[in-house]
Amino acid sequence: MVTIRCKDATFTNIQAVIFDKDGTLANSELFLRNLAHRRSRLIDAQIPGVQEPLLMAFGVEGDRINPAGMMAVGSRRDSEIAAAAYIAETGRDWIEALNMAHSAFIEADRSMPRKADHTPFFEAGRELLQTLTAAGLKLGILSADTTPGVKDFSDRYQLEPYFQLQMGSDEGYSKPDPALLQEACRRLAVKPEATLVVGDSQADIQMARAANVAGCIGVTWGWTSPFALEADVLAGLFSDIQIAIAQTPVR
Repeated sequence: MVTIRCKDATFTNIQAVIFDKDGTLANSELFLRNLAHRRSRLIDAQIPGVQEPLLMAFGVEGDRINPAGMMAVGSRRDSEIAAAAYIAETGRDWIEALNMAHSAFIEADRSMPRKADHTPFFEAGRELLQTLTAAGLKLGILSADTTPGVKDFSDRYQLEPYFQLQMGSDEGYSKPDPALLQEACRRLAVKPEATLVVGDSQADIQMARAANVAGCIGVTWGWTSPFALEADVLAGLFSDIQIAIAQTPVR
């Protein structure tokens, strides 16, 4: 077990650390903004006049994206349902609206076929991952992205040696449902109360608290727009998270 310190907060008896991906491990801001514009334009081509409302719903604000908005926090399914709702407001049947939104999202994906290429790993975090691994901690990625998307990101930036869990929100649960985090802990064979969560959104924090984990570190390094997080402690740099005391390694 390990003691982890972040600024003035100390978390004891930690066996696992679970990281969010987009905005925490991956620099996703530009990709998400461009993807939101692409999706909105494709839908607007069929339903004129919905582009601007859709961008607002997605959390795009001018040349920036809201770190607490739908594109940053929500799952792909969340965004499809929101887009379908705007389409349905024009008088389309609900199933038709869902199909139109889904088709537009698929077409938007074709313009950027490999998300991992457009969402680079924050290389400043590699030293932290090495340190946590050396201390015997189990590490996981738990993302609103799909599991294939998480695994492709990990493969693209050679992160597999650090992570025993690479899990998305396409396996029955989505953030902030605590069942998603509880399942991640089950797969890592650790108890939630021995697990620390590191994420950049209120969804991560809400999920962590509902799952009764040891603590949640909110990170702010992933976005250009300021935002508030009600985490146990905030980290502005990867180096803010440190091993305080290494006890018996757990594997």
